[in-house]
Amino acid sequence: MQISKEDMLVSVTGGPKLNDGKWHTLEVSNQGKFVVLEVDGSSGLVVGMQSKKEELPISSELRLALGGVLIGPEKLIVQFEPQMDGCVREGSWLNLSVPWEAVTEELWPCYQNVRPGSYFSGMGFAVFNTSVFPIKADDGVTFELWGDLTNMDGTIMSIKAPEQQLMFAIVANKNTKEVTLTFGVEQFTMTDAFERLVITFQTDLMQVIQVGDESKTTRFPISPTDQPAYLSAWAEGHLAFGGLLGEGEDNTGSQFLTGCLERIQVQARDLDLDFAVKHSSISSHSCPE
Repeated sequence: MQISKEDMLVSVTGGPKLNDGKWHTLEVSNQGKFVVLEVDGSSGLVVGMQSKKEELPISSELRLALGGVLIGPEKLIVQFEPQMDGCVREGSWLNLSVPWEAVTEELWPCYQNVRPGSYFSGMGFAVFNTSVFPIKADDGVTFELWGDLTNMDGTIMSIKAPEQQLMFAIVANKNTKEVTLTFGVEQFTMTDAFERLVITFQTDLMQVIQVGDESKTTRFPISPTDQPAYLSAWAEGHLAFGGLLGEGEDNTGSQFLTGCLERIQVQARDLDLDFAVKHSSISSHSCPE
């Protein structure tokens, strides 16, 4: 929360995290010398400000914006992307009932019933640089995907180095209830239901574990002949969730995913898609029921 008053500019951070994929009620109010932000009925932030200058009443028009800021981003103490990427179900704005003047080009739908996860609408994907996921000499790098993958449709995950052939991809087919894993020239089709997919990349081996009622493990040895771009893909490539990486520097994708990944982990830590370059239709923290 940033507050500007007279000659003072204050920025504060705190309160509970709101990226749990659940609905929350926020209330901000001006109570004398204090600005109070409540979250679900409890105080999240309380900021007091007092200036030695005489306070003059506001004589100009007061503007209230939802989903963005009315100042240039350079005037924010904490730099962030000012456009809101969440959903507002309902609200009361200074007791106003006049319809809002929408200046946005496009609004995405909100879903009343949601659950935690990352939702892909089939319109775009999220891209990371593979250099942020280095392969450790002993353990490699492990990705874990939670969700009903056989009920999804499209590319769940792909890895590719610039000017090289696609190195890795997982594609779901909702019609056939199959999940196909492509690793270089190798292909592996999964038809049994499973609740989690664990993929470990090492310097000389890739391992895939289907975790369900009966876990299955599949290993792919890595040779310089079959996978000449394997190590370069990790050094200077891209990793995408929700789409198939294409050619060129702009990473134009295809075969976008429709479905919900309940959880994504890297090295046993949750991965936040908000840190990726992603399409605005992707909901990082909630999926429709």
